[in-house]
Amino acid sequence: MTALTEELKLGLDAPICLTWELTYACNLACVHCLSSSGRRDPRELSTDEAKAVIDEMRDLQVFYVNIGGGEPMIRPDFFELVEYATSNGVGVKFSTNGSRISPERAVQLAGMDYLDIQISIDGADAATNDRVRGEGSFQTAIDAMENLQAADFGPFKISVVVTRENIGQLDDFQALADHYGAELRLTRLRPSGRGIDSWHELHPLPEQQVDLYHWLLAHPQTLTGDSFFHLNALGDENLPGLNLCGAGRVVCLIDPVGDVYACPFVLHDDFKAGNVRDSGGFGHVWKASELFTELREPQSAGACASCGQFDACQGGCMAAKFFTGMPLDGPDPECVSGHGEVALSGIGIEARPQSTSNHSKPVPVALGATRV
Repeated sequence: MTALTEELKLGLDAPICLTWELTYACNLACVHCLSSSGRRDPRELSTDEAKAVIDEMRDLQVFYVNIGGGEPMIRPDFFELVEYATSNGVGVKFSTNGSRISPERAVQLAGMDYLDIQISIDGADAATNDRVRGEGSFQTAIDAMENLQAADFGPFKISVVVTRENIGQLDDFQALADHYGAELRLTRLRPSGRGIDSWHELHPLPEQQVDLYHWLLAHPQTLTGDSFFHLNALGDENLPGLNLCGAGRVVCLIDPVGDVYACPFVLHDDFKAGNVRDSGGFGHVWKASELFTELREPQSAGACASCGQFDACQGGCMAAKFFTGMPLDGPDPECVSGHGEVALSGIGIEARPQSTSNHSKPVPVALGATRV
């Protein structure tokens, strides 16, 4: 294990990656949405409160913030907040379904500095993608990519959550990214939000995990957000990136109402560290919360100690364990040695925690609708 990994386990003065969900409002209803987005929360941070958070990021020297939702471009003050952040030296990367990136908006985005865009798709064709993200969503994303390319935005990112349905399309995703001069970003499917109900049907099968590991080794330029480190137990060669769970150590999430969670995939009261509206703001939560202090303590290998692969995979993903009902010191549910599968077989549905933040709409709204 590298000295850098050991140092990062103790936490940093500011997060490497701060994810900020600006709104729970969304015009899609993706079956794996980690925040169960759909309806706007009336307690959302106001424009002034959001700017105060950005001021804290500047003072903490946060290099960039990863803005998401929901669909962040639905917020009327989206461009005002992005411009405020970038003018204060805080770079912005935002994830979008592309539905609000018209030709005119693409030109506006292309004229902004310190801005990166991720267009989300979950299939290299409409049939695969739309089963997860909703009818018409693939073409909407393609239209957004065409608009960004026409506006000379530059190399945006195409972001894909890997599932058992699309894992055979990795080469097609790469070809799509190459066509638009974009970068491909693959992330792991977690059983968070609405993903709690869809994970068991969508997460990659064991043999697909092996294929994914070898594909990633052969494509080191592919971005992953360090989300596949559990695959390192498959061989002697580690995937590029940090080999650890960074929750509360190097990453965290701020939700639309200002609650701060250990990572974007554990939106549950058990992993809520505080709120930016509390005394001391975000800086106090990051530096002094009891939860983050606990997460930065040395962690036991627990049930993985006897495996011999703990240094390779670090026990896997905390969120994946928690929302499948596994103990946090147990094996990852997708453990490539099979230990997670065995452990899962003894856990009933009733033992799986449910997200304490659900903003799903009773009836999914058609793509392009504006009701929030």
